[in-house]
Amino acid sequence: MATVSLHSHSFLLVLFPVILILRHNLAVAGGCQLPPVIFNFGDSNSDTGGLVAGLGYSIVLPYGRSFFRRSTGRLSDGRLVIDFLCQSLNTSLLNPYLDSLVGSKFQNGANFAIVGSSTLPRYVPFALNIQLMQFLHFKSRALELASTSDPLKEMLISDSGFRHALYMIDIGQNDIADSFSKGLSYSRVVKLIPNVISEIKSAIKILYDEGGRKFWVHNTGPLGCLPQKLSMVHSKAFDKHGCLASYNAAAKLFNEGLDHMCRELRTELKEANIVYVDIYAIKYDLIANSNNYAFEKPLMACCGYGGPPYNYNVNITCGNGGFKSCEEGSRFISWDGIHYTETANAIVAMKVLSMQYSTPPTPFHFFCGG
Repeated sequence: MATVSLHSHSFLLVLFPVILILRHNLAVAGGCQLPPVIFNFGDSNSDTGGLVAGLGYSIVLPYGRSFFRRSTGRLSDGRLVIDFLCQSLNTSLLNPYLDSLVGSKFQNGANFAIVGSSTLPRYVPFALNIQLMQFLHFKSRALELASTSDPLKEMLISDSGFRHALYMIDIGQNDIADSFSKGLSYSRVVKLIPNVISEIKSAIKILYDEGGRKFWVHNTGPLGCLPQKLSMVHSKAFDKHGCLASYNAAAKLFNEGLDHMCRELRTELKEANIVYVDIYAIKYDLIANSNNYAFEKPLMACCGYGGPPYNYNVNITCGNGGFKSCEEGSRFISWDGIHYTETANAIVAMKVLSMQYSTPPTPFHFFCGG
């Protein structure tokens, strides 16, 4: 199995500014009055091992090869955006809520994100409302133990910790993608978007009613640029960068609705701080200006089967018989046709930390000051 060269020129060129920004944020975060606590809700873009822990699903090397040197259940060759954001606060990487073997007491929060999750239908593992129910159980149990003489209580998150925590939400991509995969027309997919937005709004309001005040909401990326979609959809309606126009148009409409919802909630929930992050703009820039980031084939997967233009075959996917992986993931945006390489994730995280894509412009460590 080919392994990535961490000493490649392009990798170091791209990661150097990321390292500088992480160091800056580590210095700032060092002055936090309270230890950072983060609760994350989402799908495969931020799942740090929940699918493997929850369903026993097998995710094997080369997943995880470039940083962890083993598979950790992340659908990337290394770290995800959320991992880099945690590192910017000098806190441990978030452990999956369902993983009982990581030895964590979840002092810095928990990750409820699971691969494949969507907002609808409800009450289907692991829809957003199921993740919320898991969080409510987690909080109830933690506070129950904290009120006893249990020796573990000093290691648990306190009521203050829950109130000052950051609540991250990164979901919605699968609602749109799954609707298209079921053969729904563009107009029918668009009609479903308000229901998806409503579920996310409801989740934020529940967390607010539970005492949460600080929220970090990621919009969805350009679905039409994913090698998986490009290889499976028989459409000639591409934009100027070779992405599926209808898929990206639906993603942008979803993002507009999500942005509007965040604006509404800032007025409705008087004490809430809600930051909306334009992940779409960041990721599309990687595609449109791939040469600036030393990416060779922005629409081709590093790990897959079939070769150019997309290297994706639904019957021979990354990690499953017959696949091939590129020598250097640092030269690719897409890792497996759906998810990003560690290098691409590092650039996304760097731009998130820059505050240029956040509304209102807010440093990521804003929540940890107490």
